[in-house]
Amino acid sequence: MFGCIAAGRLVQTNLQQVDVNKYVFELADAQNINHIVVFLLGTIPFEPGFAATVHLLWPNKEWQLLGGLSNEKPSAIFRLKTKESSIHNPMVSTSATLGISIEPLSVVQQELSTINQPSTSSALVKPGMNVTQVGEMAGRILENLYNYVTSFTVQNVPVNGIPLGHLAENGYLPLKTFQTWYENLSRKLASNPHYLEDQLNK
Repeated sequence: MFGCIAAGRLVQTNLQQVDVNKYVFELADAQNINHIVVFLLGTIPFEPGFAATVHLLWPNKEWQLLGGLSNEKPSAIFRLKTKESSIHNPMVSTSATLGISIEPLSVVQQELSTINQPSTSSALVKPGMNVTQVGEMAGRILENLYNYVTSFTVQNVPVNGIPLGHLAENGYLPLKTFQTWYENLSRKLASNPHYLEDQLNK
């Protein structure tokens, strides 16, 4: 049903069915593969309302979504990220697994929509927020930043120091406070993706 070609190699025919709707290709010497082509053979197209997602699995890694196939898009070329292969010794052969999962078209479309999308844990603006909510959240963030950094105002500029601005009489703000504030906010968002929303609702 599926074919696979690693750039510069022959067509692979070692397709294995591992579940009712899941298939895999084993890719030898995967550390030397830059691009791979996956395609429908044409003899057995997808049933109406179905398509497939294509994934890659490196040793000791999680499955990585590459893209999808459908009757309207029966082939696709994927570039394998070199950062995954660079962790391996180029003199040692490394195998990877190419996975193909046949799913309802709606499921495939939903999965593909996540490719190259920012993680919800790091996004400050959440889907469904209106302009007023975004404005209120921005105001809370700026208020939090102002309160935090101004608490570190110093009266005298250190030797060789560069004042960022005049906040109060003889009061200047160390640059590092901005970095510390950002690191603290990022840490809170990582542990609680809804931290900003919780602050907004207080």
